[in-house]
Amino acid sequence: MEGGVLDSDPSAFKECFSLAWKNPYVLRLAFSAGIGGLLFGYDTGVISGALLYIRDDFLEVDRKTWLQESIVSTAIAGAIIGAAVGGWVNDRFGRRISLLVADFLFFIGAVVMAAANSPKLLILGRVFVGLGVGMASMTSPLYISEASPAKIRGALVSTNGFLITGGQFLSYLINLAFTKAPGTWRWMLGIAGVPALLQFILMAYLPESPRWLYRKGKEEEAVSILHKIYPSNEVGNEIQELKESVEAEIREEGTSEKINLLKLIKTKTVRRGLIAGVGLQIFQQFVGINTVMYYSPTIVQLAGFASNRVALALSLITSGLNALGSIVSIYFIDRTGRKKLLIFSLCGVILSLGVLSAVFHQTSTHSPIISKVESNHFANSTCPAFQSVSTNWDCMKCLKASSPSCGFCASSINKLYPGACLESNDNVKEECHKEGRLWYTKGCPSKFGWIAVVGLALYIIFFSPGMGTVPWIVNSEIYPLRFRGICGGIAATANWISNLIVAQSFLTLTQAIGTSMTFLIFGVISVFALFFVLICVPETKGLPIEEVEKMLERRVLQFKFWKKMPVKTKHLAEVQKNSNV
Repeated sequence: MEGGVLDSDPSAFKECFSLAWKNPYVLRLAFSAGIGGLLFGYDTGVISGALLYIRDDFLEVDRKTWLQESIVSTAIAGAIIGAAVGGWVNDRFGRRISLLVADFLFFIGAVVMAAANSPKLLILGRVFVGLGVGMASMTSPLYISEASPAKIRGALVSTNGFLITGGQFLSYLINLAFTKAPGTWRWMLGIAGVPALLQFILMAYLPESPRWLYRKGKEEEAVSILHKIYPSNEVGNEIQELKESVEAEIREEGTSEKINLLKLIKTKTVRRGLIAGVGLQIFQQFVGINTVMYYSPTIVQLAGFASNRVALALSLITSGLNALGSIVSIYFIDRTGRKKLLIFSLCGVILSLGVLSAVFHQTSTHSPIISKVESNHFANSTCPAFQSVSTNWDCMKCLKASSPSCGFCASSINKLYPGACLESNDNVKEECHKEGRLWYTKGCPSKFGWIAVVGLALYIIFFSPGMGTVPWIVNSEIYPLRFRGICGGIAATANWISNLIVAQSFLTLTQAIGTSMTFLIFGVISVFALFFVLICVPETKGLPIEEVEKMLERRVLQFKFWKKMPVKTKHLAEVQKNSNV
């Protein structure tokens, strides 16, 4: 489905940054609200590194995969609730109040996590953080979108995406900085309260969204803010379009604040917007991005890199590329449009996941052999499961042993040579290290491990500019004003539910079917996502927010996304009222 597209100024990227001296007020609004994205990104990234050290401090966490997944995913469960409640709070109390509440919740969660003396208390702190992240994730892009001029709206909302990835990059830097500090993971998780406190202070001095104010009957206050955002020659037209949009909503829905969900779904423009917006949010998660962000150090270890510090350092590269991709998005989003960026992104994601699947298949089928001589060298520590078999074992079989779990102590000559299969505990690990050997419990040594890191880098390079930022941009601009908070909340909730499913199942899947097959599944889902974008996602580049509703009303099936709509077709599309798609 494709609608007519207004031409967008190709210099939107330059104009966006020229605001730094022309109208810094707009950038102040965008970056202050965008700190909500920083919170989102920091929490996503920091737990991946902190988890390595939480496992060291809490033995039960190290031994129970489900507990590791719970520490990661309880924040996501909180985010689901935060996003769902956030939609209602946004429509009832405003975007600014929603961000202030999100900051308060996030700050409390950070303090609780830093002081946690048990996995249960740590999980409680993660829930508070999740509530804050869930509210901020859907409110920040919405606030920025409603406070941005149309032709640079995509670029400004992309700053929220940049701050998400910037937060992830910052979290990896902090993870590395505190690897040798006492309390390692406590510092990593506790520092998260700083950006929450900063945004709370900044938002306390910023105004409410002008569009929300206008919808609530506070026209004078809304007009005053719009005069600060738009050039004097454009503000009159913007106010008139906003007035017409609100009057049309009141004629159709009345002045009641209550929203009938059944009627909402039956409304053609809202339904079409929800199909595109919710679908994008679901596919954003199911192509596997947060397995990379939550578990990237673990994935690096699965590829054959034993050291925690090496895993964190290599993860820092992928995180930096993620932030770089968001800058690319800011440049292209208002030049090429949302849809082209999504299609390019998904094609690259499919290719990258194919590479990762192939590499992990090679790694798992060609792991080093277990030597009885090497294992007997550590006679008192040999893996009990290995002692009871007579067939040949390799490293992968050793790591899959349980009751008790076992680890691979590599050869002191070359990590790819036959090594020892030993019982996995801190004492044995220390014995292995004393002889200058590498100790593996997550993945096996491989000469192709570096290709897995390249595959992860490619995945991020392709994902970040398109699937990383565009779903949030589309959801901030595709819904009618009256339903924007509740629909944005529905889409964000769908995103976090999908996030929870993926995060909670990733480690279990890798153990059950292998890392290779897990990435292959993500690749197949990415193919479905590509077809979804081609068929169901409209192009909103350059359209004023009030015009997006009209575009959804007159949408026609149009697969040639790379061509502009002819003038005649545009005219026919405007006159024609299509039946439900």
